[in-house]
Amino acid sequence: MKKVITYGTFDLLHWGHIRLLQRAKALGDYLIVALSSDNFNQIKSKKSYHSYDERKMMLESIRYVDLVIPEETWDQKADDIKEFKVDTFVMGDDWIGQFDYLHPLCSVVYLPRTEGISTTKIKTELGR
Repeated sequence: MKKVITYGTFDLLHWGHIRLLQRAKALGDYLIVALSSDNFNQIKSKKSYHSYDERKMMLESIRYVDLVIPEETWDQKADDIKEFKVDTFVMGDDWIGQFDYLHPLCSVVYLPRTEGISTTKIKTELGR
């Protein structure tokens, strides 16, 4: 079984997120999503509209997602890859090069972002 992992906040879940999850799942048989915890979001100076538990519940209801785990630190990625025996690490292409250090552990893939949609754009437009 080929395992894939991706990381994110997945707040204000939208079709760009779904498309990312669909494409990530297509790279393997089992998709793990490491979801930023509320505490980790504070460390990143990010504020989510939905709580960790709410975001986790939404992700778990998506057919492409097999497992949701908490992301608590920037440095846990290598440990997660080893613990879950991950074959492919996936992130959006806005992170190109940032995770190349993981190549000795698994394949690293940067997928193009879906144009025209982002959580930031939604928050900005709703703020009008």
